[in-house]
Amino acid sequence: MAAINSTMLPLGTRAPSFALPDPEGTVHALDGAASAPATVVLFICNHCPYVKHIRRELAAVTKRLIDRGAAVFAIQSNDVDSYPDDSPARMAEEARTFGYSFPYLYDESQDIAKAYSAACTPDIFVFDRDLRLVYRGQFDDSRPSNGRPVTGADLESAVTAVLDGRPVAADQRPSIGCSIKWKPGNEP
Repeated sequence: MAAINSTMLPLGTRAPSFALPDPEGTVHALDGAASAPATVVLFICNHCPYVKHIRRELAAVTKRLIDRGAAVFAIQSNDVDSYPDDSPARMAEEARTFGYSFPYLYDESQDIAKAYSAACTPDIFVFDRDLRLVYRGQFDDSRPSNGRPVTGADLESAVTAVLDGRPVAADQRPSIGCSIKWKPGNEP
């Protein structure tokens, strides 16, 4: 399992806009989060062992954050021709199976992954009310083989700080996971 780190987009970066379909074809746009005090954008997929490792807790943590007023979007940008487990039909199945309460969106062109400088799955970004980046990094310090419990502590702490009007901790560790699976000739 070859893993890479997230690119750690500079803090303060404005969230790149998007309007992407979920597997049923309903388009969800970042603009829909305009009134949210915090917005989370996750780059995930179905087949990655790092995402599989966190997905149950990811569903629980994001549900708590949504219940507190955060907007959450997950985006799947992998090449589905080469990775059919990440197809929209399988995305819908994954969302149902694990109880995702956030829209799980398909970035077929991979343009949104490029706009966010997403490098791996999971790759996690948290934005404040002004859609300025305040956190980018890991879900927590658990990995598929390190034996640490999956808690979502890093993501939950960052979003809770934003929701409570406190600064987000400066110690932000890169996410680690499978690389985004770029279409041939579409690599950034």
